[in-house]
This record gives sequence, structure tokens and C-alpha cells, in this order.
Amino acid sequence: MKPPSPPTRASKLKDLGDFQTPPGLVSLVLDALGPIGGRFSRALEPTCGRGHFIAGLLDRPDPPREVRGFEVQPEHAEAARALADRAASTRVVVEVADLFRVDLGRDVPWSESGPLLVVGNLPWVTTAALGASGGGSGPERSNSRRVRGIDAMTGGSNFDISEAIWLKLIRELAPERPTIALLCKSAVARAVLRAIGLDDLPVARASIRRIDAPRWFRAGVDACLLEVEVGPGPKAAEAPVFPDLAATEPASILGLAGDRLIADVDAYRRSSFADGACPLTWRQGVKHDASPVMELVQGEDGRLRNGRGEVVDIETDYVFPLLKGTDLAGAKRPRPSRSVIATQRGLADDTAGLEGVAPRLWSYLDENRPTFERRKSSIYRGRPPFAMFGVGDYTFAPHKVAISGLHKAPRFRAVGPVGGRPTLLDDTCYFLPCRTSDQAETLAEILNRPEALDLIRALAFSDAKRPITKAILQRIDLKALLERAGKGEAWRHEWESDWPKSPRRAIPN
Repeated sequence: MKPPSPPTRASKLKDLGDFQTPPGLVSLVLDALGPIGGRFSRALEPTCGRGHFIAGLLDRPDPPREVRGFEVQPEHAEAARALADRAASTRVVVEVADLFRVDLGRDVPWSESGPLLVVGNLPWVTTAALGASGGGSGPERSNSRRVRGIDAMTGGSNFDISEAIWLKLIRELAPERPTIALLCKSAVARAVLRAIGLDDLPVARASIRRIDAPRWFRAGVDACLLEVEVGPGPKAAEAPVFPDLAATEPASILGLAGDRLIADVDAYRRSSFADGACPLTWRQGVKHDASPVMELVQGEDGRLRNGRGEVVDIETDYVFPLLKGTDLAGAKRPRPSRSVIATQRGLADDTAGLEGVAPRLWSYLDENRPTFERRKSSIYRGRPPFAMFGVGDYTFAPHKVAISGLHKAPRFRAVGPVGGRPTLLDDTCYFLPCRTSDQAETLAEILNRPEALDLIRALAFSDAKRPITKAILQRIDLKALLERAGKGEAWRHEWESDWPKSPRRAIPN
């Protein structure tokens, strides 16, 4: 066997989240901060890389009198140190150090005093990725996000290194009352703002300015410049979000409601009456991770074909119309363009029974067993062959009100059966099961009202991989929305009693 190739320098830098900031972006960031020397006599770049921000500071018409930087990679630090030759009146000091092993309030021997600016671009890497690459020790392990044990085990405690750096800077430099302005992922900025609110950190002002990460870093993430002023006095309760570095008017305002970060404070004020607990349970669509085998289309000849174009001859009792998130976000009355095989009616079902009751289906699945065995998700471990996830009585409810979790603009759809068969949804969708078309239409109408959509916009972050989640939907108080719309009686007649459950039926339908 050929031994694996040694990691290249480029791959090592990627593992460390090393995205050197282009000088053009450095200049725009410093312009956004205003006159530098007139405001700050000192500047610190906590992860300075090759010193692009240090160079930008030195090139300003009014540079700080002292600039310091820390960098864990010696080659980068050496390049940053060389910038001292171009400093006419500024003292430049660059140290090779792991920032997490430095006490920034005690171990930095400043020669100058006065206002401090902390500026730069933090590593874009998570604790898990850093540990896997062996690229540094990282922060001490702690449950700083206050996640539950099970969530921590499944990845909820994994976070970006830059989040830990942010909190370290605020806490250790608080006596210096610095202004901290750092480039980071937008998700990191939100996590930091939430921590500031929950932990009562001494931040008097905060703002976010979006940047075009694909343009500047060729990175497919949403990123920003987060700026905070650390100091005593009233704590920052809100943070304006500007569309770019040069904008003078914010596009929205972030804030906290309890322990939750709100994406749009104005939208939340209009809709907060409906922020509570949904009395019904939102469900996610079916998950199988085997679309070439499990998803079928009907050809012009009337025969079913799978994603490989192969004709599929199986018992149709196990084939159901399927809607995906893209279908829900598109046409007003989405019609399924494909079907999905349902190998189970509930998570506890043993698929081995299919061999006796649906021999053609079993033969088809068995022929494609390698596709199922290649599924990587841990949810299939210890499950029967060809098992699915997200199946239950609710999956086969005749009517549903559904929404795509992947699209930024929320839109609810009433979904009904096709050809007498209940329509299933894929795992990019969420839905409420309904007994009748009237129930589904009523809920869709209520959920598409401006106040309901405002609540979702207030709670959802458009740059997230999945902007709309079950957690957000479970906060929608349907009773409050119905009461506001003058339809409280509809709730009492249709939903106030125990939510009707469809009878448990074994496969086939």
C-alpha cells in the first residue's frame, strides 16, 4: 500500500484556519475604524500571521506609537518582525507564542500607555479540527456554552477557536478598556454577543459589519467585522448590523431576549407576543441518505426509475409521493415530481419483515446494500438494514403544513395526498401533521401572516446553513396567533384536545 503523502504547507495552514488578510481588506477595516493614531496610542494584533494588519497600521498617516503582535508559527512571526524596518516612529514587537498560554493583562510589557486597539483576523478553525490536525493546544476545555451533556457529546460543545480568543481578550484586557475589532465568521460574532449578554461581560458598545468572504478569502462562509468597546457603565443590549464596511445605516439590529440572540430586534418587537411554546410538535421529514436508490421518478412509459436511471419494479404499497424543500419554496401549490420508498412506518420496525411481505422490494434493496452500508451518519448504527430516520405515524398523516428549513424566506405550505397516498417530505423540511385539509389550510394561513413571519425572521439567521430549525418553529405559539387573528374558536374546536394521532398501522399501507 502506498503510504499517505505528507501534508503540504498549504494544507497545514488550512488546518490552522490560516487565512491571511489581503491588504485591500485591511485598509477597508482600518478606514471603518476611523482615525487610528488620533484615537489609539497602542495596538495589538493577537494572531498576527505575516503581519498584514501591522503593515496596515504602520502605513496609516497617524499610526499608533506602539504595535504588538502574537503568532504561533515562527515563519509567519519572522515575516511580521521584518515590518519594524518600515516603522519610523512606532515601536513594533512580535512574539512567537501560543495566545492561550499568555495572560494578556499581566504578560504584555507595554512601553506606551493610553487607549488600546485590538485588531486583526482570527483563525477560522474549530476546536475539533484543531485537535485533529495537531495544530496547537487551543483553549482549556469547558462547557462555556452551557450545552446539555448529550448535545456536547454530539458536537454541541465544538466551537471556533476565535470564539475562545474573543472571550479571552474581553476578560483579560477589561482593565485596559480596549476597542476590539476583529474579522471572524458571523456565527462566531453571534456566539460572542450572546456570551457577552449571558455572562455580563463589560462591553459598552458592539456592532457588526458584514464582509464578502468569498471575494476576499475564497471562503464559502458568512463573515464580518465585529467591533466592541470594553469598559464600565451600561452594558450593550443591542448591536447594529451594517451591510458592509462603508455603510452608515444598519440593515438590522441584534439583541438578546432572555438567553436567546435575536436576529432582528424590530421584527421581534412586532411579534414577541407569539414567542412561546408551540402546543403541537413539529416534525422533520424522512432521512435515508441513499437518494440514488430510495428516490424514484416516473418515466413517460409509466415505469419507475431510480437516480441511476435503472427501472425499478417493486411493490407500490411502499412508494409514496415526495416533496423536497426546494418544492416548498417554489410553486404556490407544489406537486411532487418524485417518489420515495418507505422501508419503515416507525423507528422500531424491523426491515427484515420486508423479505416476506414485499419480496421484490427486498430484492431491490439487497442488490443495493452497498449504498446503504456506505452511509456515514451515526444515526444508522445498530439499526436494521435499509433503516430510515424521521418516520412515525405523523409521517403518513394525510395532510400537513410544511416549510423548507434551508430557504431564507419563510413560506408555509398546505400539503395533501396525491392519488390517495400521503405525501412525504424530505429531511430539509419540517411539518405539522393534520387530519383534514381544512386544518392544514388554516394553519398555513395563520403561519403565513406577517406577525408569524416576523417572528421567524427575528429568530432565524439567514446566513446559517439551515436558517429555519425545529427549535425556532417550536417557539411559535399557534394559539396566540389564532387569537390575534380572531380565530381562537378554531383552536378550541380543532386542536385544544389531545392532538389526534393516526392509528398505528403495519407496513403495507
